[in-house]
Amino acid sequence: MRIREIASGLEFPEGPIAMDDGSVLLVEIARGTLTRVTPDGRASVVAQLGGGPNGAAIGPDGAVYVCNNGGFHWHRRPDGQLRPGHQGDDYSGGRIERVNLATGKAERVYEACDGEALRGPNDLVFDAHGSFYFSDLGKGRARELDRGAIHYAKPDGSSIRTVAPGVMTPNGIGLSPDGKTLYYAETEGARLWALDLAGPGMVDRRKPPAPPGMRVLTASPGGHHQYFDSMAVDALGNVCVATILHGGITVISPDGGLVSHVPVPDRYTTNICFGGPDMRTAYLTLSGSGRLVAIDDWPVPGLRLHCNA
Repeated sequence: MRIREIASGLEFPEGPIAMDDGSVLLVEIARGTLTRVTPDGRASVVAQLGGGPNGAAIGPDGAVYVCNNGGFHWHRRPDGQLRPGHQGDDYSGGRIERVNLATGKAERVYEACDGEALRGPNDLVFDAHGSFYFSDLGKGRARELDRGAIHYAKPDGSSIRTVAPGVMTPNGIGLSPDGKTLYYAETEGARLWALDLAGPGMVDRRKPPAPPGMRVLTASPGGHHQYFDSMAVDALGNVCVATILHGGITVISPDGGLVSHVPVPDRYTTNICFGGPDMRTAYLTLSGSGRLVAIDDWPVPGLRLHCNA
């Protein structure tokens, strides 16, 4: 596969959204912005969000919904690459934000669930009902690590509930083509989990194993020297997970039986989305080196998202 560089000089890009006009919206976590990258590589700020904007998705109203983790402490490696660390000294709280693309105005939609503050919202996906699932990875500090959760919410701010409480470092999140399975990537263990859904925002607790309705599809397929980050699902239901340290995209079949790896020249490959007329262009955020790249001949078309970009 040939990797085509679109833009460089980005400050830890993540959350790519392939737009119909050929541009890509993404967040720059270290810069605190939602940014648009045009096909010729020009980057312009859409909204100043502060904190740590992370995952992003188009909602049913055409606005961009952003998971904001509140901010990291940043390290610059000897090779010049950026690396996020613990909760930042200027941590501003976890939240879900809505950005009006026409004006750049941002508003906070959710900052808590059932009275518990959101700690580090990371990634989100909209379902066929117009609501969204999102992961709250939590935050790490010098001697402690939050337990995270998966939540389900309406985009108008009227309803939020917890789908899976007390899970460890949930990161990327996605839905199967039929909408009956929710996937999330566990960062620390490099595990891909599948949640069987009984309905919108409801895990099917009748299905084993323990915890009911949740199962591991794969665990650390490339050894211990990797972490799972964000994801996209292709049209055949394969889960494509950005893989840190191992550097690339890990492709996992829906039953977990087949696992392959697409290497990419950045140890901090953090996310993937699909776009183009045939959905065969894979856009990848290479966050360590601050680049947005594309692979134009991805073997399987990406799954079209419910909300049009």
